[in-house]
Amino acid sequence: MTDRADVCVLISAGAEWRALTPFYPNAKIEPTPYGECFQAQVSGQVVWFMHGGWGKVAAAGSTQYALDRWSPARLINLGTCGGFSGRVARGEVILAQRTLIYDIIEQMSDSDAAIAHYTVDFDLSWLPDPPPQPVRVGTLVSADRDILSGDIPMLIRNYGASVADWESGAIAWVAMRNDVPCLILRAVSDLVGAEGGETDRNYAFFEGQCRTIMANFAHHLPAWLEAFV
Repeated sequence: MTDRADVCVLISAGAEWRALTPFYPNAKIEPTPYGECFQAQVSGQVVWFMHGGWGKVAAAGSTQYALDRWSPARLINLGTCGGFSGRVARGEVILAQRTLIYDIIEQMSDSDAAIAHYTVDFDLSWLPDPPPQPVRVGTLVSADRDILSGDIPMLIRNYGASVADWESGAIAWVAMRNDVPCLILRAVSDLVGAEGGETDRNYAFFEGQCRTIMANFAHHLPAWLEAFV
């Protein structure tokens, strides 16, 4: 085992992590300040998998921890996101072309400028055609909150968004500040519409979706590692 990595794979939510680890039954799981980690050989590359935790604070801190500890050449974040009903299908995989953090309220000057400061645009010139698995290339918007039905029209109007999560904006920004290429793949676990969301007071539904989504990512990860160079 080595404390260096070709790639670090970051997993945010606990349900996502619990759904992924059974696909690496021989892994030696170690503790970190943020959760757990393990090393595996995937497609001939040294990969450290890390459970970074939910929300922007844990996502930013754990991303910097991973970069400092393993000095990976590349970062990958795999996980889930919520989708806007009528604009995306449950199970659809979103490959981030842009990430932004929308729950910034700036009353001294300009909220748009503050949001722009934490916006990251990705260079996807490496992406093969076809990609390793079916994806929709698009924008991921993040906030420390579940999707609120009342926010959806604004998120569509201002950002052209169809999906949202809690962590991708923070992970992308820290990776960008460290000049480390980052790939973010999030699959739609649940849909939110005018009447609310499918996972409202229904964590078991989210856990079930995580098992399907993370199995799919584990299956396709070797091909992503070969393509993302």
